[in-house]
Amino acid sequence: MRPKNEPDLMRLYLRHCAIGFVLSAIFVGMILWFNVANLTHLVLSTDAGYLAIFLLWFFNGTVFGSVQFAVSLMLNAENNDDEPRGGMPVPVRVPAQARAETRRI
Repeated sequence: MRPKNEPDLMRLYLRHCAIGFVLSAIFVGMILWFNVANLTHLVLSTDAGYLAIFLLWFFNGTVFGSVQFAVSLMLNAENNDDEPRGGMPVPVRVPAQARAETRRI
């Protein structure tokens, strides 16, 4: 039995991965539109340019989707600030001895 407030993780994962791939498409489109590092010319002047665009979109989508999913999980975490954490901290004196250093030049 699963609690009612627990999210369906697979649906949550797929939704945020889709958001990540949409963000990746926007990101790659902006990179090509603004011709960052002359990438548009490089992609359009080679035979494997469409493969490069696909790989750029796919790998950025993987990263953006993972970040979307991780952020959504962290934001859904319960805050346990009401639990006691061991009371007030007490300062403790720790004796330390210093050694004289000699410098050799």
